[in-house]
Amino acid sequence: MFAAARYSLGGVKRLWGETAFRHEVLAFLLITGVFFISGVPLWGYVGAILLFLLTVSIEALNTAVEEITDHASPNYSDMARHAKDLGSFAVFCLLLANAIWAMFVLWSHWIPLAA
Repeated sequence: MFAAARYSLGGVKRLWGETAFRHEVLAFLLITGVFFISGVPLWGYVGAILLFLLTVSIEALNTAVEEITDHASPNYSDMARHAKDLGSFAVFCLLLANAIWAMFVLWSHWIPLAA
């Protein structure tokens, strides 16, 4: 268990080197800050946390695909480009899901207040 935790911490350290990951962490902090200021109920936070964790896991897998692809195919390759593009698209889909969730939570919270 300790070895697994050490490997996971190594993964977090490697992922922290990715600008995209740092932006995702910042976006999550901003969303939760807006939720807090808006007085969003607990279910909004739970959904945001779950989507953030899913985004982080897919970002980690995308980074792993990029690392392996760069190692296996240091020269230009259509197959390597496709692999990287597909990983990037997976992350994009989850970023979109995070944005939709945040808008839904805020809309659900603000609309009853306006009535």
